[in-house]
Amino acid sequence: MIVKALREGLGRVIVFGSFLTRPKRVTRSSEEQQAVNERAAKMSLYQFYACPFCVLVRREMHRLNLPIVTRDAQNNTPYRQELLSEGGNIQVPCLRIDGGDKPVWMYESKEIIRFLKESFEPQSPSH
Repeated sequence: MIVKALREGLGRVIVFGSFLTRPKRVTRSSEEQQAVNERAAKMSLYQFYACPFCVLVRREMHRLNLPIVTRDAQNNTPYRQELLSEGGNIQVPCLRIDGGDKPVWMYESKEIIRFLKESFEPQSPSH
């Protein structure tokens, strides 16, 4: 009980610190942002609010200006059950990517961040 409270409290401190030090959002033309929004609409992030690894992924989503829906899978929610029954694990963060024959469930914060950077990082103009 004490460990759970301590973990939750530390998680809230991490969330607050992350909020205070959020990176600046990338800017795109309205057409480019609309295309990004359409691609991001096919994704959702299953997460626990105070999980440090989820915080890292949300920071990158913020920086890349990605309106990806977040789904709370921490407590006994339908999203938790969905994560288990469709994704196979109750492990967060987990990025669900729809659009193919069946959804892709991407676990591991480093993989998710790498995928988001490769997919959405604005390309610098060639000189």
